[in-house]
Amino acid sequence: MKIFASITFLLTILSTMLGSCGVNSNLMFKEVKGDTTVVENIPMTPLEEYRISSDDKISFTLTTNNGARIIEDISGLSTSPRVPQVAVEYTVRSNGEVKLPIIGMVSVKGLTVNECEDTLILKYGRQYDSPFIQVNVTNKRVIVFPGNGSDAKVIPLLNSNTTLMEALAQAGGITDRGRANTIKLMRKENGKRVIYKLDLSTMDGLKYVDMIVQANDYIYVEPTPELSKEIAEDIVPIVSLLSSAIIIISALSLFK
Repeated sequence: MKIFASITFLLTILSTMLGSCGVNSNLMFKEVKGDTTVVENIPMTPLEEYRISSDDKISFTLTTNNGARIIEDISGLSTSPRVPQVAVEYTVRSNGEVKLPIIGMVSVKGLTVNECEDTLILKYGRQYDSPFIQVNVTNKRVIVFPGNGSDAKVIPLLNSNTTLMEALAQAGGITDRGRANTIKLMRKENGKRVIYKLDLSTMDGLKYVDMIVQANDYIYVEPTPELSKEIAEDIVPIVSLLSSAIIIISALSLFK
């Protein structure tokens, strides 16, 4: 009777431990009832230009006389030695301002790259003759989860026309565990994340491969759940412990 009670107790513990097992607990962005994902009217190109935000890093080049020196250097017409320009990054502060040489603090948050260039032309125009300025946001990137969390990549956007296929390729492609038919692109629109669901598992998915990704997009390839593997990994130690306990209880009962 005592052995039966002991086994019942151990089974209760086993049930409790199994209930707390974290099978596939690493999976993110699971859909629950009421969630909304967009599968139609997915924008293939950005709906608006990127706007500079706090903590962005920007660099810029400045030449005078509407950039005449650039043309002279390219064509070989310049008689003075060419001085190589070193790209210097400037961080946009939390208040939306950036501190730049000579002109000091400039408010750039919320500006597009073109608007930022126009602003700097006005500022530097007070010091230089017909300045020609080119601005670049150097920290634009997307984050790609290719189907296995340990393979996640931060992909810098080196140009403004990076496609979905290019971003996936730079991340190493979809992993063996990834589901090509369930790709979620999470994009911030009007202050909130909108989830677009893409299916690249068939030829019909070709219509999405040239989709232009935007800075701060999240591309999440849903992993295939590994139920059998993870359940086995969780259960085997517990069953082993339970078997050992039963053997010990049985052995102790023989000495009574």
